[in-house]
Amino acid sequence: MTQRRQFLINAPLGLLAVSGAVRSADAAAAIANDPLPQDGATPGAPPTFGATPAVGPEVTPATFAEAEKLMQVSLSPAQRRMAADNWRISLASTMERRTGPKKVALEPGLAPATVWDPASIAPGLKGPAQARFVRTRAGAGPLPAKDEDIAYAPVTQLSRWIESRAISSERLTRIYMERIRRLDPKLRSVITLTDEHALAQARQADREIAAGKYRGPLHGIPYGVKDLLDTAGIRTTWGAEFNRDRVPQQDSAVVARLNAAGAVLVAKLSLGALALNDVWFGGQTVNPWLLEEGASGSSAGPGAATAAALVAFSIGSETGGSIVSPSMRCGVTGLRPTYGRVPRTGAMTLCWSLDKLGPMTRSVEDAMLVLQAISGTDPGDVASRAAKLDFDAGAKVAGLKFGYFADWMKEAPATSVDRAALESLQKMGLKAVPVTLPDWPYQSLNTVLFAEAAAAFEEITLDGRADQLKMQVPDAWPNLFREARFLSAVDFVQGDRLRRKVALEMARIMGEVDLLIVPSLRDEMLTISNFTGHPSLTLRTGFVDVTQARSDWAPNPAQPLPTFNPPRRVPHGVTLIGRLFDEGTIGEVGLALERATGAMRERPPGF
Repeated sequence: MTQRRQFLINAPLGLLAVSGAVRSADAAAAIANDPLPQDGATPGAPPTFGATPAVGPEVTPATFAEAEKLMQVSLSPAQRRMAADNWRISLASTMERRTGPKKVALEPGLAPATVWDPASIAPGLKGPAQARFVRTRAGAGPLPAKDEDIAYAPVTQLSRWIESRAISSERLTRIYMERIRRLDPKLRSVITLTDEHALAQARQADREIAAGKYRGPLHGIPYGVKDLLDTAGIRTTWGAEFNRDRVPQQDSAVVARLNAAGAVLVAKLSLGALALNDVWFGGQTVNPWLLEEGASGSSAGPGAATAAALVAFSIGSETGGSIVSPSMRCGVTGLRPTYGRVPRTGAMTLCWSLDKLGPMTRSVEDAMLVLQAISGTDPGDVASRAAKLDFDAGAKVAGLKFGYFADWMKEAPATSVDRAALESLQKMGLKAVPVTLPDWPYQSLNTVLFAEAAAAFEEITLDGRADQLKMQVPDAWPNLFREARFLSAVDFVQGDRLRRKVALEMARIMGEVDLLIVPSLRDEMLTISNFTGHPSLTLRTGFVDVTQARSDWAPNPAQPLPTFNPPRRVPHGVTLIGRLFDEGTIGEVGLALERATGAMRERPPGF
């Protein structure tokens, strides 16, 4: 037993020694046959940070000392020296995709790998369980004798007249084209009048309807789109000087869906260049209610043209207020859908995780009719989602709970019109529920907006095309794109994490109420709801007096805004915020509020 035990102990040791000797001999042979790389790298050594060849320009501790001011961080002298000595080795190579030598082009339609999905924050709040759309049952009434009255009629009426053949699509189209030619020189809301294209579509609609092939409520209805939506064979300029002659070969997804619905594209409408404010290469689009001020933006053309009845309805876009603000200024109804409901394929990208497309109309029900036609997924938009739409124009809204921020309703930008709308909801039987949000720095979310926008327009910024834009003031895109190069990537990630934190707060609030009512231009909610992706409905509910023109641009003492004495009367409204993918509820409440106030019946003087 002692000998056996000794064998079991010693034998493995002997085998290991033999095995090691064999491996050593094999390794020696391998080395002889395959010598070490010329650079002296040890086989099997992992790659490390700080071991790449130095690239890029020399930097010094003073470079970092100045950069600290931009980032609002502080390094010690020793830390600055280490960073300066190591920067060209450790981090400068991360820019090779742009600086070379191995440059990689990123196609305009290429979206980031990460996709914002607002529904993932609150899986239980994904919208209605059923798809339903019930229109107003009342008849359209007789066709008016005056073309102006026909032009101002909502789509709900126009569609009934078209369906019954009380008016042809061609005649309706000619009415709007005549108004564009006569009135748009005052507004500068139309970039391209698509007259031949429109008449061809109108005549086709008339033939189909005469043959009993009625496609639905948008069949034969003339409309306009913000000129950032591609239209095959028709120029799409983005309002930018360098794109004046850009002609895409394919329709955007939204235009294709409106074509399928039988609608008639009569105009490409203005936008502030690259979707900011209301100045484009043709000038400033102005408010038909007050020609001394801009129409606001960036959906300036859709706002002005819809308000002045140059089109029956329009399509705008919003990243941070570009449907809400011109809807307020021009007194139209703007519906910003839930992020992802309407596909953006073929639309100019400003910010992948924020851009939304939606209808701008002269009534709430019109907005819902258009939303129904353009909703749905599209393979070209990785953020697009399938979601049901449940809307009943005759729905009872009594008993619904609406949230409101009490302090916001007491101070600017809220007005007596906002407070009156809140009271109207209560009179209609809705229950008011005070809600609150944490006092957080919501503007920090805009790190995401500025970084994504600068990425989307990197090429035009670096090659100088952005310098061709008319507006070169500090708060215009060219300067903001350049400044965004100096944002911190760390702060971008932290801003994205803050976005999730804010979305969770909104999910908490929307779990307590059916909708919110807010002052439309309350900066916190414009930022919050755009970043969380919640839908909004902005509608005119009254009028206010103003003593000075309003502007989207930062004040410029060298160019003071016009003042008015006596004050001028202009439209004012409120905004309803809905639960994710629940546009139906804000549509039903908005329609009831529209009927209660009657404010949409007035038209801008002179148009």
